[in-house]
Amino acid sequence: MTHARWDAAITALRAQGEAVRAAADSVEECQGAWSAGATARRAQEETGRAAADRVKDQTAAGDERGEAARARWDRLTTAVVLWRTCEADYLRCATALLRAHLAHDRPPVRLPVAVVWPRPLRQLWKARGKDRSGGLWRTIPGDRVLAQVASAAPEDLLENVSKAIKDLQASLHGHRTGPRLHERCDPERAAADSPAATLPGFPDRGHWINQTFGRGSGWRIQPGREAELRALEDEERAVHERVEAFGSAVLRLLEHHHGPSTSPSAMRLSGAARWIGQEQRAVPRRTPWPDKMTMPQTLVLGGFGWLVLVLAAIPLTVAMKARVLSDHPKTVLLVALAVTVSGALAVARIAPRLMRLPGCSAAVPGLAAALAAYAVMQLQGPVAGYFFADPLDRYERQFTDRCLAASPYRIDSIQTQVVDRTLVVRPISGETDLRLGPAEDGSTHPLRPQDQATRAVLEKYGCELP
Repeated sequence: MTHARWDAAITALRAQGEAVRAAADSVEECQGAWSAGATARRAQEETGRAAADRVKDQTAAGDERGEAARARWDRLTTAVVLWRTCEADYLRCATALLRAHLAHDRPPVRLPVAVVWPRPLRQLWKARGKDRSGGLWRTIPGDRVLAQVASAAPEDLLENVSKAIKDLQASLHGHRTGPRLHERCDPERAAADSPAATLPGFPDRGHWINQTFGRGSGWRIQPGREAELRALEDEERAVHERVEAFGSAVLRLLEHHHGPSTSPSAMRLSGAARWIGQEQRAVPRRTPWPDKMTMPQTLVLGGFGWLVLVLAAIPLTVAMKARVLSDHPKTVLLVALAVTVSGALAVARIAPRLMRLPGCSAAVPGLAAALAAYAVMQLQGPVAGYFFADPLDRYERQFTDRCLAASPYRIDSIQTQVVDRTLVVRPISGETDLRLGPAEDGSTHPLRPQDQATRAVLEKYGCELP
């Protein structure tokens, strides 16, 4: 009897496959918009060259067209990252359900999909997905899954799954091997058929060490391997069709053994599939940094940088006043580092927008940040010293400013000494000595009488004892 969880798992897998196709359509749409915008921009530039009497209007329009072109490009690159991430999720889900089916086990409660990072980190998430193709190559089923398929009872649907896995592995082989067919060369000094010398210990000219640290300044395909490289590139480019073929083969196998799935229209997608068609919301476009900063823009960067440094010094100031810097230096430095990194990220996100303000008004936020930094720098020491005071300051705040203000124990009529964490107060008039504690630098605890004679004197003057 089929477990009830299989119906939901198969439905989720079908929904993931439809998300992959929707992501591919979104990429084609973004590519069309980018191509149309580039064609229109070239036509407008050619028209603008003929109309030399409207240079200023053309410059303003060119800036607007440049912003629109960058927005279209950002949307296209985001759509590509979402598409590849959806393909990787499709492979993960299909592989997880295939292994559960072959092991005669229940499917996972939640299908494995990649996590989309929080909104403040979306640009980093996009860059990481772009560099790693959304994790697509890392999720291709390996030899263990292929061996598990081969050890199962033979059937036609399983043969299709095995063939799809081998095709995916062929694409992975092309992705890994293709770059190794290139080599460095020196087109100026060496002959046309002479490659650059390899590094000692690495005779393979396609090794990444020779490609990265080789002596040649040129770059070419290894002679006689052009046809092999084209074949490997064709295998690599076919990975997208093979991902859908593998997912469809696994879906047919699961529906044959566990029953057809319900309609995936009501499924709530997770991961990158949620953001298909919402590229601008998925990765909001950030305002770029100016190529050359003006004086007001420099003031913005300097003011906010100073503010970040002053805020990062607050944990150090508090630790010094509380006398814990020498006991817990690593913790204090880690807190200061966290404040610095957080402030730098905030400045990187906010400063480009403020730099786009017109004229000298761009300097106003920088001046405000500099004033705030100066105020924080001047106040952090006294404020920390108020909360983490030394014994004499606490004695003055707790007693001489209140009940002992008109007594022989006022601050200008005594001599003090700290002995064994006890503050000894000796009045010049020869009255009874006061012994109060705990007398520790940087402590937040109130002073308390340490003997009966001290308590009697404080009660005599009407002091409130803690």
